[in-house]
Amino acid sequence: MNLIFRYMKKYSGAIFLAIFIKLIGTMSELTLPYILEYMIDYVVPSGNLTLVIMWGLLMFAAAVLCRQFNVLANKKAIFNAHKVSYDVRGDLFKKTANLSGDKFDEFTLPSLISRMTSDSYNVQSAVQQIQSLCVRAPMMLFGGVVMTLFMDWHLAMILIIMLPFLIGIVLVVSSKGIPMYTIVQQKLDTVVRIMRENITGIRVVKALSKSEYEKKRFNEANVQMAASDIKASTVMAIPGPFMQMCLNIGLTLVVIIGAARVNAGLMQPGIILAFLTYFNMITMGVMGLNRIFMSLSKASASADRIDAILSAKDEWTVLEGKDTETDEFISFENVSFSYGSKKSQSSGFAGDKRQKALDNISFSLKKGESLGIIGPTGCGKTTIINLLMRFYDADEGDIKIAGRSVKSFEKDELRRKFGVAFQNDMVFKDSLFNNIDFGRDLPKESVDQAVKDSLAYEYISELEKGLEYQADIKGANLSGGQKQRLLVARALAGHPEILVLDDSSSALDYKTDAAMRKVIKENHKDSTLILIAQRVSSVMGMNKIMVMDNGKCIGLGTHKELMENCSAYRETYEMQTT
Repeated sequence: MNLIFRYMKKYSGAIFLAIFIKLIGTMSELTLPYILEYMIDYVVPSGNLTLVIMWGLLMFAAAVLCRQFNVLANKKAIFNAHKVSYDVRGDLFKKTANLSGDKFDEFTLPSLISRMTSDSYNVQSAVQQIQSLCVRAPMMLFGGVVMTLFMDWHLAMILIIMLPFLIGIVLVVSSKGIPMYTIVQQKLDTVVRIMRENITGIRVVKALSKSEYEKKRFNEANVQMAASDIKASTVMAIPGPFMQMCLNIGLTLVVIIGAARVNAGLMQPGIILAFLTYFNMITMGVMGLNRIFMSLSKASASADRIDAILSAKDEWTVLEGKDTETDEFISFENVSFSYGSKKSQSSGFAGDKRQKALDNISFSLKKGESLGIIGPTGCGKTTIINLLMRFYDADEGDIKIAGRSVKSFEKDELRRKFGVAFQNDMVFKDSLFNNIDFGRDLPKESVDQAVKDSLAYEYISELEKGLEYQADIKGANLSGGQKQRLLVARALAGHPEILVLDDSSSALDYKTDAAMRKVIKENHKDSTLILIAQRVSSVMGMNKIMVMDNGKCIGLGTHKELMENCSAYRETYEMQTT
């Protein structure tokens, strides 16, 4: 709950105003039974019609005031809650976008999505209720008790005796509810994960006729989440019937004892009617408290999950360093890395036997040189890029750019050096121009040149709107080759110091692939190129070629040198060319 109050603090003035207005509306509502009782016991028996009309108008004014102030308070509460949730989602998105690779793996994408959606909604709902129901319910409960004390303390004692039992059970049950709702949100993470996997891989699911299998998998996760939610909701619903029973017993006692006191001439009959109305208000207050504790239990669990993201330590530490005169523009020095190793270390787990993604990798490139990386799937090719761009930090060894460790760069300073095109990179639902420019405000001439250099001009020029053609989500209205050329154009448009093409031509035919590489080599000589590919033909023209296998470098040299010295490279070449 600390997170909720922390974000509410920014709008404390507007929130206190909403609470104040709600307070006035609720107090106006509490005066209605008292006015009614006074009219029945004193004004009506007097026979003074003018007095009856005046008190009637007063009661009408109190009712209108109650209605208007409650409506206004609710509107302000909703508006304030939306502003708080807007800030929470904004900070959560910003933090998520800057999470390190290790943290992203630790939290997982489905969990991040559910925290951004359902958890932030629970926080929004709690902020709204804190301003409305958290004011109205206690006021109805305790205000009703106070008003009954003024009218007849004997009957009021019935309520006062019951209150500790009612409040006690709510507190006990709510303390059990928070852990249960945490489990519910964790189950929701699983549901979101399976749903996302199926939406993303729907073609594969249909192609392999696995729709029924995936439905079963989703249903199992959905049933588990529903069971957890039912369990939590059932526990949180326990106070409701119990409180209703206690209040009904109290109401019966009020009628019996009140009737006896009226017959004995100890109180006026209008008090019984007022007591019944106050009892109804008190009932509403108690039930409102039950709803509050249910909502706040959910919100507390959600707030803790959100706070875990926001309070995650920024692992981007910057060491001292500056560019130095060196022939080596990019260098890997005995670099080793395992995915999840940071999480294993932080958990105190010893003796980790996981296979290294990279094992003692060393190589260097001069400015403007090119490196081709080839090897089977899962051998560590993309991991080299992940470490070079510092999506992850190496476990051992050092990585340098211009003689500086990558750990000595500020995040933006480092990332601005790169132009990157990944195999399965994202095409956004936007114009082709905006997909290439990507919010960098690049000159149109740079975008046009990048389109030509990536050979995307061949199909873009044939489109009716050209670069203003609207791509669908994930480029669904583009072919695989068209998407890849668009992504290469995005990488080239910023004239990067380091150009990374990670299997970004796999959907292109050999002729187009070769033509694009030729144009890039001619027009982007100043860019240091790292090209990851499965085809030997794509890398054989590079200044250096690295052959990877099981996270190790088993060959490094030119095409000619590797044909002579690396059997794995030679076998791959012969297999692909015969």
